[in-house]
Amino acid sequence: MKKFLFTLFLGAFCFPLFSQHLKPAYRLFDQDGREVSYADVLKKAEKADVLFFGEQHNNPICHWLQLEMTRDLYEAKNGKLLLGAEMFERDNQLLMDEYLRGTLTQKSFEEEARLWKNYATDYKPLVEFAKAKKIPFIGTNIPRRYANLVFRNGIKSLDSLDVAAKGFLAPLPITVDMELPSYKNMIAMMGGHGGPNAANLIHSQAVKDATMGYFIAQSLQRGHLMVHYNGSYHSDVKEGTVWYLKKYAPRTEVVTIASVEQEKLDTLLESNQKKGDFILVVPTSMTKTY
Repeated sequence: MKKFLFTLFLGAFCFPLFSQHLKPAYRLFDQDGREVSYADVLKKAEKADVLFFGEQHNNPICHWLQLEMTRDLYEAKNGKLLLGAEMFERDNQLLMDEYLRGTLTQKSFEEEARLWKNYATDYKPLVEFAKAKKIPFIGTNIPRRYANLVFRNGIKSLDSLDVAAKGFLAPLPITVDMELPSYKNMIAMMGGHGGPNAANLIHSQAVKDATMGYFIAQSLQRGHLMVHYNGSYHSDVKEGTVWYLKKYAPRTEVVTIASVEQEKLDTLLESNQKKGDFILVVPTSMTKTY
């Protein structure tokens, strides 16, 4: 008995010392900077219609947590899950569908689809999970050639596209609110310079946001949760893609996760508060996938 009590005392004494030397890979906070648990995020997410997981594209913790959360939400929702992503464009949806059904081989899919350079490490696990579980996976983004067209020639240039091409976009005309803080911040990051180039930059971003929001709205199923993976800037402060989704489907219940990097993880910096319903904080020293 004395030996047991001594062991218990030693463990209680040593654990705080040991825990002080742990190096967490991430921490989660709510929008006001209060730390929350992974279970807290899951509980709120499973009640939503859409979970926006805003990522830092080259951050391995974001991608690991996306996969873990997707698996857990699949179980929590008894399989009633849909996936969607910025990383796959609308004109590649047929390729995605054929691959998930087994019509297209993995080799053919990966050669023919315009995949991001970090697909193999960061997005392939999600696609393979969807394939194994027979979950729809929706490519929501505008084909990049049309976003580039807007950047070069302005948003009105989309009017000249043929009917088939317009089927890969949100319905025209696409309204752009240049006063949204996230878009104004983009101009600020350019040094505050306005003019046609700035307008075209914002419009090229907006047509991505609008197209993603539209095809998320088109894909929703009652009782199902859609998990949408996108760069954090597309859903931060519930603007960008979230703003457009709310235009196309106003009653959609949305939960957002924003991803940020900080040198220290003990508290959430004030500048990172309000970016999402939940904020995933990763050390700036974390390795990058590219």
